[in-house]
Amino acid sequence: MPDIGVLIKKHTAAVVALRRYFHTYPELSGQEYNTQKRVLTELRALGIEAKPAADTGVIADIAGPAAGPVIAIRADMDALRLQDECGQTYQSVNHGVCHACGHDGHVAMLLGVAKVLAEMQEQLAGTVRLLFQPSEEEFPGGAQPLIEAGALKGVAAIISAHLWQTLAAGTIGISYDRLMAAPDAFTITVQGKGGHGSMPQQTIDPILTGAQIVMGLHTIVGRNIDPLENAVVSLGSFKAGEAFNVIPDIAVLKGTVRSFDHALRLQIFERIEAIARGISQASGASCTVEKKLGFPPLVNSPEIVKTVVEAAGELLPADHIITIKPVMAGEDFSCYLQKIPGMMIFVGSGNAAKNIIYPQHHPKFDIDETALPIGMEVLLRSALKLLNKMK
Repeated sequence: MPDIGVLIKKHTAAVVALRRYFHTYPELSGQEYNTQKRVLTELRALGIEAKPAADTGVIADIAGPAAGPVIAIRADMDALRLQDECGQTYQSVNHGVCHACGHDGHVAMLLGVAKVLAEMQEQLAGTVRLLFQPSEEEFPGGAQPLIEAGALKGVAAIISAHLWQTLAAGTIGISYDRLMAAPDAFTITVQGKGGHGSMPQQTIDPILTGAQIVMGLHTIVGRNIDPLENAVVSLGSFKAGEAFNVIPDIAVLKGTVRSFDHALRLQIFERIEAIARGISQASGASCTVEKKLGFPPLVNSPEIVKTVVEAAGELLPADHIITIKPVMAGEDFSCYLQKIPGMMIFVGSGNAAKNIIYPQHHPKFDIDETALPIGMEVLLRSALKLLNKMK
């Protein structure tokens, strides 16, 4: 068996260069055509059979000499609608589009894994399937179309890595069960009666009604939900009117619900509707409530996590493998875990000494690139261990 650490080091510079390329030329969800083209070019140059899938995604298999299990590794490819302010030579040249979540690193790491696997293909105890997935950032996401394109056909388990800024570079974060929440959304439209701001008695004020709804919604988690459960209700938008002296007809509120339990998420939406309708009725207004259930919660498979921890222990000290609490962000990697066992790890990418301190989805987000070979090696060693365990 080739020395994995030596092979990782051999390809690290190329992986860093790829990450910077993808960061310079980011593409939005469903528009990852240049990214897809570069991925296909890189894989085919290695002699790896790769095919486009789900419009802008890629599926590629690296098969060993004998029949065996199939283990999948997934990387997401899309960027955000955000102006890049990282200030580096590789800052985005695509105006208003930015890799501020680490997906550029995810694609580069998976291509690095492909480079190493191409050199040790004859030692594989089965097949490693590489999934380059589009459209993670925008609902309904790219996981389901990739599944429909055959991404999970014959796959025994799936793993993925997410670069995570709040963890220091040189560490990884793991959870044996809940990792990321279901990201749901809602819109409340309050219909009042507009009029002149100097004569409020002639109106039904949707701004005042909306403000009372906002206050009411913030009681749900504190007063209706078991305090031992994980749940969030947050408002992100409240729009009404344009003129300082006009009471408008309509106010529109938009927000998000985050939870891990399906029954709980439905309970929260019932309370949102009851509060909105009750306050509107009391104010003489009416309202509509629209809900959008997002991806399911991301819950790791404990047995797969144990194998990944074993693999990580081959290159990291025990105190650099950190058991973390769940986060309330969402991820459509959960769609794969509804079908087969698997897990996602967080790869630390923050470094205060290098001023890499800005969180995901911030214009100045960047990563400590020393995280890339760590993520590559953990994914690679995990896949090899799973191939041997599941054959």
